Amino acid sequence: MAYWLIKSEPGTWSWDDQVKAGAKGTGWEGVRNHQAKQNMTKMKNGDRAFFYHSGEEKSVVGMAEIIGEYRPDPSDKTGKFGMVVVKAISPMPMPVTLTMCKQEKALAKMALLNNSRLSVQPVSAAEWAAVCKLGGCKP
Repeated sequence: MAYWLIKSEPGTWSWDDQVKAGAKGTGWEGVRNHQAKQNMTKMKNGDRAFFYHSGEEKSVVGMAEIIGEYRPDPSDKTGKFGMVVVKAISPMPMPVTLTMCKQEKALAKMALLNNSRLSVQPVSAAEWAAVCKLGGCKP
């Protein structure tokens, strides 16, 4: 299993929206960054992802699962970009803020802190465990 972090502005698509999508999940569409695209092509069914609210909140608010591997994104008329399907697993018992991540030495190399604009990014197993510990959940 691999770990990821996916970002969304809560005003565009929030954790609550993801939860309401239910077991069928939703397509993680609209990504138009080539590095994020490359990350999505590596996602496999069963991989886990932190759901991160960007914008003003800047915090990990939930955990999700990849339930549909990379496929064409119907919202991309150029045919260059794709999407994966994601379903909500559980909320974080305590949101993990960007400030908390910056203060945690184990997260110093995390993409969230070093490539903050990237909307789909890998998370190492050690980073996953550290964020889970900060948020009060099991890895």
